[in-house]
Amino acid sequence: MTCTRYGHLRFGRLRGAPYPGSVLVVAVVLFILSVAAIGCGVAALIGRLPRNRWVGIRTPHTMRSEEAFRAANRIAAPTTITAGILLAVGGGAALAFDGILATVGVVVAVVCAVVNAGNGSALGNRAAEAITASAGAGACGNSCGACSLKDTCQPS
Repeated sequence: MTCTRYGHLRFGRLRGAPYPGSVLVVAVVLFILSVAAIGCGVAALIGRLPRNRWVGIRTPHTMRSEEAFRAANRIAAPTTITAGILLAVGGGAALAFDGILATVGVVVAVVCAVVNAGNGSALGNRAAEAITASAGAGACGNSCGACSLKDTCQPS
C-alpha cells in the first residue's frame, strides 16, 4: 500500500511499517469489546441472555422480574449490536490511519457507541418500568396502598 500525504495527515501505512504498541493495544481492546457487545446483543435479541449481575441492562426495574429483564434487553439489543459494530470501526480506524486521524476516528467511534448503547438502555429501562408498574398496580392504580382514595376504590 502506498502512502499519500495531505499536509500533516497521512492516510494508510507504509509497506512493512510496524504498528506502534499503543495502536495495537487500542485496536485489540476495541475488537474484544466489539465481540462482547455484539455477542450480548445477539443473545438478548434471541432471548438467550439470562438475568444476571454482570451482563445486560441491570436497573432496579429490570431486575424485578425475568419478563422485565428479557423485554428491556430485547429492546436494547439492536443498539447494543450497533455499538459493537461502531467499536469495531474504531478498532479498524486505529489500524488504518496514523496520528491525529486515528485518534479522532477512535474517539468518535467510542463516543458514538456509548451514546448509542445508552439510548438503547434507556428505552429498555422504560419498557421494564412499564412492565413492573403494570404488574404491581392495585385497584387504584398504585401498589403502595397509600392512595388517599383507597377506601373509595375498594368495594364496601
